[in-house]
Amino acid sequence: MSPRAVLIGPPGSGKSTVGQLLAERLGVAFRDTDADVERTAGKPVSDVFIEDGEERFRELEADAVRRALAEHDGVLSLGGGAILAEATRELLAGHPVVYLEVGLSNAVQRVGLASARPLLVLNPRSQLKKLMDARRPLYEGLATIVVTTDERDPGQIVDEIVEGLKP
Repeated sequence: MSPRAVLIGPPGSGKSTVGQLLAERLGVAFRDTDADVERTAGKPVSDVFIEDGEERFRELEADAVRRALAEHDGVLSLGGGAILAEATRELLAGHPVVYLEVGLSNAVQRVGLASARPLLVLNPRSQLKKLMDARRPLYEGLATIVVTTDERDPGQIVDEIVEGLKP
């Protein structure tokens, strides 16, 4: 069993919105590993970060990704930082990985500056820029398809992904 598409990208790239639409278009189920982490932990991701720490969250996240890649045959959305784990990057090899690329200003608009996202506290715009700059090479290196999401309708993005998934 293998996902039809695995979506990666920074916060605000549209992984959840595009993932759900893509799953509908392909007639498959949608799964989000952040939701899996929340189910396992019994609390929101932000609470896992605050109460248990980022290290514990990353452990739960890596396990959620490993299980989802083995069990899910639909569209899978990974948390923005899931690709930081080397084991996760190795597991993604051979899967159709779609990097949803987004510019900083669009990401900021989508995420919002009063975000409850734990890695974006204090100066959210600056933190998001650092995070995006640091992760971009990893996203690009894993991607089999790169789709820019700036100033685009989710339907257009899905069209491009569907086209890119064709053999």
